[in-house]
Amino acid sequence: MGELVTAEPLIRLVTNSPTHQFSRVLLIRLRQIGDVVFTTPAVHALRRRFPDAHITYIVEPAAAPVVAGSPHLNEVIVAPRRSGVRGLLDDLALGRRLRTRRFDLAIDFHGGPRASLLTWLSRARVRIGYQVLGRSWIYTRRIARPRELRRRHSVVNQWDLLATLDIPPPDPSVSPVEMVADRAAAVAVAERLDRVGVTTGDPLVVIHVSAGNPFRRWPPAHFVELVTALAVDDPARRIIVTSGPSEGEAAGRVISGARARLGGDARRVLSCGEFSLVELRALLDRAALYIGGDSGPLHIAATTSVPIVGLYGPTLPIRSAPWRSDACVTESVDAGPLPCRPCDQRACEPGDFRCLTSILPAQVFEAARRALARARRT
Repeated sequence: MGELVTAEPLIRLVTNSPTHQFSRVLLIRLRQIGDVVFTTPAVHALRRRFPDAHITYIVEPAAAPVVAGSPHLNEVIVAPRRSGVRGLLDDLALGRRLRTRRFDLAIDFHGGPRASLLTWLSRARVRIGYQVLGRSWIYTRRIARPRELRRRHSVVNQWDLLATLDIPPPDPSVSPVEMVADRAAAVAVAERLDRVGVTTGDPLVVIHVSAGNPFRRWPPAHFVELVTALAVDDPARRIIVTSGPSEGEAAGRVISGARARLGGDARRVLSCGEFSLVELRALLDRAALYIGGDSGPLHIAATTSVPIVGLYGPTLPIRSAPWRSDACVTESVDAGPLPCRPCDQRACEPGDFRCLTSILPAQVFEAARRALARARRT
């Protein structure tokens, strides 16, 4: 199981002699939770390809729980992001530590300036990265990455970096996204559910109401209507509304709005407080259905077998849908073809976020019913 390292990297000696070309492998993927989730199939593939290698992964704090328990990693280094001179000095210090490790191979799954710098500072013998303007010289093997938004899954895009390593093409049934369940979190979540009266037999729906940016946030009023409809549809159903740490107020508005509509049935909508990433993963193991936009929690849900209804505004399901076995139930809801979709999520060209606002609660409700019905048949 991988070790979570937050300061000085902890070196684990590998006693078995490597039988392949690379014995010490460095992986780098900074920033977002979902982006790190999308690298986990590649991590598994690298472990299969280099079974005796010591594999180290550098991530930022928010995404560290995704890979902290991975059985395919020997070590995880958490690199906090600091601005200014302090941040640069921290990265240079980390680079010096990486250099002493004598990596044979470094793969930069990110391609941003900081990830490129760390890749170069590692002085790995082989450095694989995307062909990036002004930084391609850092890599010994450069992979073309078109600048336009491609109708191609993000897992496949990142898999391009493995093309020179004699690794077969990606298959979600063989290499799905992964996040190891945390036993302590599962116990804590079970206790929280027990306190609000949820039993193991209750059909539990988890609805995540926030996203990393406003381009992916479905309107709160739509969520209120959806929660209300789902509660009325099945008297046994219990609904938990979750959100990111900075959007607890939005979740509270959705909960209070739905409860006001439900009157005497308001108890079906639960208020359980904030869930950490590992707790959310444990909660989804208990859930009958997950509903949410294209954000980190959706991709955490994809690491479980829970049925998923994903809402896609500026992004496309073909690029960001759950990457897992076809045996797992997934429904994708979007606004259909729009001239501005997909977009780079920097400015709304029409100005009204129509890719999200035109997704109606009734559409999502019907998708939820389909997902639940399909899950019952499997």
